[in-house]
Amino acid sequence: MKGMSTLRRPVDGFALATMLLLCALWGVQQVAIKLAASDIPPLAQMALRSGLAALLVGLLCLLRGERLDVRDGTWRPGLLSGVLFGAEFLFIGEGLRHTHASHIAVFLYTAPVFTALGLHWRIPSERLRRVQWVGILVAFAGIMLAFGGGWLEGGITPRMLWGDTLGLLAGLSWSATTVVVRGSSLSEARPTHTLLYQLLGGFALLLPIALFTGQASHLSMTGTAWTSLLFQGVIVSFASYLVWFWLLRRYLASGLSVFSFMTPVFGVTAGWLVLREPVGLFFILGAALVLAGILIVSAPGLLRAAAPAAGLRPGRIVP
Repeated sequence: MKGMSTLRRPVDGFALATMLLLCALWGVQQVAIKLAASDIPPLAQMALRSGLAALLVGLLCLLRGERLDVRDGTWRPGLLSGVLFGAEFLFIGEGLRHTHASHIAVFLYTAPVFTALGLHWRIPSERLRRVQWVGILVAFAGIMLAFGGGWLEGGITPRMLWGDTLGLLAGLSWSATTVVVRGSSLSEARPTHTLLYQLLGGFALLLPIALFTGQASHLSMTGTAWTSLLFQGVIVSFASYLVWFWLLRRYLASGLSVFSFMTPVFGVTAGWLVLREPVGLFFILGAALVLAGILIVSAPGLLRAAAPAAGLRPGRIVP
């Protein structure tokens, strides 16, 4: 029988507030990459930020006296999660060369749909209720509406279509990484070790590709380039990912992942403000559907979390 430490709680107010902050950071990162792309090509940025974050995580492990022991059974899922992590950012980096940062933000964050589906079939405690399926469909429809209508109005080039496809593949890779982490021994590993596997895998995969394709041969270390790298390497890849894995160990992953539908809202807003990418009525309507879908999916968990405080009989953790 599994220990009590394997039980995950439904999403509560603290998890909600933390996920909103994480979503804001993750939404802005595509814009940061695109903003510095003329100084450092995207794939080189992906490799360097993974290497920087891996160094920081390694130093943190040393300070804590944590030892990464491959004999604990985590190296196989760790290797797989590292490859998937690297593939995700390979698709992001290449996708940003062909389409808008706001498009990448939208297609990347289809990941919660695939994550929820994967966990639903793999882990009993992550199974979705019927109303939550409706919420996922509503949120996904909102994402499609936000840009589908814009494409019909303004058209779409084959290059943008290829970039959008890469963004979708990045979302699939991210969801696969989450399923691997949640459904393997990494689920109970230290967050620092789980993150280190992924960052090292990403660095080992992306750096040779960046060198081979010539994207690491001409780097211009301007103020914008340094700001982007430090933001991505320290704030996003180091701090925010540690918080994300910490949340995964304590809360139901399906509930957490659905909140990441908020990220396209932050990403598209940042793209509009910083890169002057177009935002129209379809985006506003789509964003409203996304928020509605999040509320539908999250309502059961939030109500269960609030029940004890209200003196009510709490519902079951496992649906």
